[in-house]
Amino acid sequence: MKILVVGGGGREHALVWALRRELPEATLYAAPGNAGIAGLATLLPIAASDLDRLIAAAVEHAVDLVVVGPEQPLADGLADRLRAAKIPVFGPSAKAAQIEASKAFAKDVMTSAKVPTATYATFTDLTKAIAHVETHPEPLVVKASGLAAGKGAVVCATHAEAGTTLKEMMGDHRFGAAGDTVVIEGFLVGEELSVFAVTNGREVRILPPAQDHKRLGEGDTGPNTGGMGAYAPVSFATPALLERVEREVLLPTLREMEKRGAPFIGLLYAGLMIAPDGTPWVIEFNCRFGDPETQAVLPLIEGGLVPLLVAAANGDPLPPVSLSTQAAVTTVLAAEGYPEAPKKGAAIAIPEKLPAGVTVFHADTSDADGTLRANGGRVLTVTAVAPTFREAQARSKLACGMIEFPGKVWRRDIGWREAGRTGT
Repeated sequence: MKILVVGGGGREHALVWALRRELPEATLYAAPGNAGIAGLATLLPIAASDLDRLIAAAVEHAVDLVVVGPEQPLADGLADRLRAAKIPVFGPSAKAAQIEASKAFAKDVMTSAKVPTATYATFTDLTKAIAHVETHPEPLVVKASGLAAGKGAVVCATHAEAGTTLKEMMGDHRFGAAGDTVVIEGFLVGEELSVFAVTNGREVRILPPAQDHKRLGEGDTGPNTGGMGAYAPVSFATPALLERVEREVLLPTLREMEKRGAPFIGLLYAGLMIAPDGTPWVIEFNCRFGDPETQAVLPLIEGGLVPLLVAAANGDPLPPVSLSTQAAVTTVLAAEGYPEAPKKGAAIAIPEKLPAGVTVFHADTSDADGTLRANGGRVLTVTAVAPTFREAQARSKLACGMIEFPGKVWRRDIGWREAGRTGT
């Protein structure tokens, strides 16, 4: 089998790693890939944004499946063009990718489908948005409607903070065109949960639920980031809760998308807030695997990942997957200055011998001069798999301490809520 993975971050490294583990003899390509992926797949020097060359490469190499990692090429129509070229692709059409690319669209879908989500209002005019904020209960959430690299949602404690955020998004164009339309939402109370659902547009297979850590500092303090770590599974995500998520969130959303002529095929990622009464409120939808949750989730899939992706891509009935009973904890090692101004170029030293069950996924590295170096914000993701959460947490933390590069930034408390819930 020949498979092309599009993208070059930690998520894509985990995808290639999982595919290689399941299909040792397969021919794998990654575009553009990274220094860590190079040992597992043939790298194609093609940017994830270069749709013409990606399609040409898929045709040239006669690939059997394309797996698209990032959201932007999906929003730009990569999956549509691959399907037009008769190449199976795991990822939604541009129309379906609006579930992430336009928060305003997503909220409208959820409202029509009667999916639990926060109250909201959408604005394209800064003055009207500020006027609305002044009468809105505190705290509140201001979101750039478009794609903002996971940083476009801001929880605002006060009206003044919300006003400043609106001016940055709509007036100063902090997120470019993504902030031309904003969504102002009510604040949800509860605990966050990331649910990955592989879907053929009609049915779903839910992968092990995860919890992300967005804030830079320990105890969830400091600025928002693309994610500083994740763990899976999550103990409060019981089979009963996941069945409710499927029934109240995922399937109604898929039916509504199909009704709108935008059937969703690929990975539907529901970012949820689980309320104290157990209600699964949707914070947002993403149209692809999350990062860094993927690095914690995929190591827990023991078999059947490829048949599942292929079935979804072809619109066929979804086969089951074999899941591990172990736990995984992923810790992000970021560059000095992250998230505002990460410094590039720091030399990285990864010991040959790391704790048992640890895999290091490269997120943003380079080795152009023969030395492995930090090349951006989130540099490495360190995943440990162990029989218990506590063991996985300890091994991930230990490995992170062993990996060295100047200015390394990381959290030592990934899974701190889980640690408070369970002694295992």
